[in-house]
Amino acid sequence: MRIPSELTSIDSQVHAWLPHFPGTWGMANCVVVGSGDEALLVDTPYTGHLTKTLIAAAERVLPPGARISTVVNTHANGDHSYGNALFPDAEIISTDANLTHLCAEPAPEQLQAMLDGCGDQVPFERYLLTHFGRYDYAGLELTPPTRTFSGRLDLLVGSTPVELYEVGPAHTAGDLIVHLPDSGVVCAGDVLFIGDVPVHWAGPLSGVTDACQKILDLDPRVVVPGHGPLVGQAEVRTYMGYVEELRGRIHALHEAGTDVDEASRVLLRDHRRPELGLWERLAVLTAVEYRHLDDVSDPLSLVQILGSAVRLAPDCVPASVASRGDLTAELSRTITA
Repeated sequence: MRIPSELTSIDSQVHAWLPHFPGTWGMANCVVVGSGDEALLVDTPYTGHLTKTLIAAAERVLPPGARISTVVNTHANGDHSYGNALFPDAEIISTDANLTHLCAEPAPEQLQAMLDGCGDQVPFERYLLTHFGRYDYAGLELTPPTRTFSGRLDLLVGSTPVELYEVGPAHTAGDLIVHLPDSGVVCAGDVLFIGDVPVHWAGPLSGVTDACQKILDLDPRVVVPGHGPLVGQAEVRTYMGYVEELRGRIHALHEAGTDVDEASRVLLRDHRRPELGLWERLAVLTAVEYRHLDDVSDPLSLVQILGSAVRLAPDCVPASVASRGDLTAELSRTITA
């Protein structure tokens, strides 16, 4: 499996970039919307190389002379926004609340420096190298939105209407979804994961299911998740059921007086969806939901909470390496090629 050099056509105006690598972090979907000589891009990839690959693929489907003049970030995670730096002339749109999340995540140069200092003796450092060491963040600068909004924002790309709906806090503090009514498409960002255990940094989990219900309320024909293949409404409902199940189990453990570390271990020991990858994320979900249940409001460090998750699930680190060694090697060859 290689990084896609072509976009997947949803219809004549909407094309998706779908680098589907289950069991990995960072390979997020993007969507190009073209109309006349204008184009809009939903989310940007994690590195300069990946973004240039996407730009080249977009040029092959857009009309001659059309350019990406608008970028929409569904949220501020780097795998959906680090590529903003390669669109210096574009208007970059996100939610007001999205600016809050920018303070919680390392900038590209900070992440690169952290990875450069990692070794293979400490489990968390080994985990970071396994999942993020394949990426090259050199030369990228954190490029924040140039326009923000709250609630809803309507745009036109050429003659094509685009509707942006704020649905956070859910995955992050400032999530939005993108509705393309003429095409029957919703770009869900990371309020929807397909193929792996989800990770949600803001929550509560009820916010995630509320965001998914908003997707269903728009009655889409096609839903583009933040990660994974294109799906329909049935898959969104299945995902909502899974998140609701996790929420119920976490709340029951909290009500029983189980501390957060032990609750994470319980969920990790009783992993009920073996077909999903990255099950260490269950510990992240538990910790974030406990913060809400305990009314904890101090700032959240994404690196710290992921480190705690890996500590609580040490077996997942060699399992990830062992079961996906070929994929790791292939990604290392193609992502930085």
